[in-house]
Amino acid sequence: MAEKKTKAEKPTEELQAEVKTAEAPVLSEAQANPEKFLKEFDWHNYEEGIEQVEDKKLEEFEKLVNENFVDTLNNEVVEGEVIHLSDRDVIIDINAKSEGVISLNEFRYNPDLKVGDKVEVLIDVREDATGQLVLSHRKARVIKAWDRVNAAHDSGEIVNGFVKCRTKGGMIVDVFGIEAFLPGSQIDVKPIRDYDQYVNKTMEFKVVKINQEFKNVVVSHKALIEADIEEQKKEIISQLEKGQVLEGTVKNITSYGVFMDLGGVDGLIHITDLSWSRINHPNEIVDLDQKLNVVILDFDEDKSRIQLGLKQLSKHPWEALGEDLKVGDHVKGRVVVIADYGAFIEVAEGVEGLIHVSEMSWSTHLRSAQDFVSIGDVVEAQILTLDREDRKMSLGIKQLTPDPWTDITTKYPVGSKHKGIVRNFTNFGVFVELEEGIDGLIYISDLSWTKKVKHPSEFCAVGDTLEVLVLELDVEGRKLSLGHKQTKENPWDKYETEFGLNTVHTTEIAEIVDKGATIKLNEDITAFVPNRHLEKEDGKKLKKGESAEFKVIEFNKDFKRVVASHTAVFREEEAKIVKSATRRSKAAASEAKPTLGDANDALQALKDKMDGK
Repeated sequence: MAEKKTKAEKPTEELQAEVKTAEAPVLSEAQANPEKFLKEFDWHNYEEGIEQVEDKKLEEFEKLVNENFVDTLNNEVVEGEVIHLSDRDVIIDINAKSEGVISLNEFRYNPDLKVGDKVEVLIDVREDATGQLVLSHRKARVIKAWDRVNAAHDSGEIVNGFVKCRTKGGMIVDVFGIEAFLPGSQIDVKPIRDYDQYVNKTMEFKVVKINQEFKNVVVSHKALIEADIEEQKKEIISQLEKGQVLEGTVKNITSYGVFMDLGGVDGLIHITDLSWSRINHPNEIVDLDQKLNVVILDFDEDKSRIQLGLKQLSKHPWEALGEDLKVGDHVKGRVVVIADYGAFIEVAEGVEGLIHVSEMSWSTHLRSAQDFVSIGDVVEAQILTLDREDRKMSLGIKQLTPDPWTDITTKYPVGSKHKGIVRNFTNFGVFVELEEGIDGLIYISDLSWTKKVKHPSEFCAVGDTLEVLVLELDVEGRKLSLGHKQTKENPWDKYETEFGLNTVHTTEIAEIVDKGATIKLNEDITAFVPNRHLEKEDGKKLKKGESAEFKVIEFNKDFKRVVASHTAVFREEEAKIVKSATRRSKAAASEAKPTLGDANDALQALKDKMDGK
């Protein structure tokens, strides 16, 4: 059995003072020379029961050990003294029968550890296989740390912690050797954007939450300063007044405004109160953590919602507008807003004028403002109206170019031919643009000589180029009447001869319509055949696709109306036969008296003709 390292190797005056020599010779010897006694005592024989010791002596011996040595129970935290340091181990005296050994790695957090320092250790194992007392400083720290953390949480005590690293949503802090979580929202009263600035720093914290089941600890630095801030906040709020100017720090920037820290009190500058000029986002004006002077515009009853202004600290741009600026002057500005009805131009910082879409072009065909300008364009315009009191200004671009209607009679006299672009339709006609600012109307009846147009879209499309003839010109009313069919000869003058009254043409039935049918005499002329004029010689009616001869019985050039008849063709032939028979009868009568048989023969011939025989 390996020799044990015992406490008896060190002379102990306390041991000698407390041993009563009168009662037990063995104890008297230990009292006189405890080192020799403990060294020479046969522990093996004693433990095996070979060497008997009186009960009374054992009781006194155990009393002596209990008074002078710690009870080395497992999992107990005691304080010990560093008595030796090596490259790997630390020897700790905990006033037990033997010293304990702890790995030097457990003291990495304390590089200044030296002999004589007091440290807390956990008695992990009373004796290992070699009889050595096994201690742990790390476990002792953890146990004590949890005791301290719980006590700090219960009492609200402020503790120091070392910020080890950044993690998702916050920081990891070492508090008494325990890794605690510091949420990002609990670092400071203002939002933190750079967490790394706190790493490797020692700060004060308050333990705000402990989860005993999962051994989680949450700490807060914000909680330490909130109490002070609350007092400052009450003092600031009590002194707030409308129109008061305060210095604040930009705390947060949103799309609708800027939150300012006024020293514990938050206020909002709406985007419209940042600048007299239009801006798309507040970050065009301010930066995070920027210090600004702001004016209090308004607040609610308990002053928890404070409305601030920045632009109100400077003079309104309309007040600084030059007095010499007047209607008719030309100005330059940047396009800041575009709407369907027009564009807003910033002619000076915070001073805007509206160019209505109708003032962008001389054209009466209105379009969107986006067809003329874009955001950011610098344009020149003329001041049309100026109201300094209401801070309104209207501008025009078309006024910078001559009015095309000025010399309209010279450029577009009645009877002149031109080409124009179809811009728009109405139910009654087509609007054609001859040039920018000059529009004319072609009535639906003036589109074609031959086609019956129900809607202009059947004849042309927007964007088409049409040849036109100026029919009428109203300079005062700025109206121009145009015609398209007038640019060509009227084919009905020729058709009046070719397809005139009583002319006969062979064609087929194109369509059966209500009350009759239609036939096409050529590409331009479609004639109508009434029902009673569709009857054939045999009494039947013509059908669609059936070819026959047709006689024009009505021709109206002005209304482009042609009516034809098939029945009239063979009825005319019948009339000719009757007339011829009559003439022959009269001739025969003059030569000889006709007999009843002759008359019957003539009538029978006529009947056969009518019956188609």
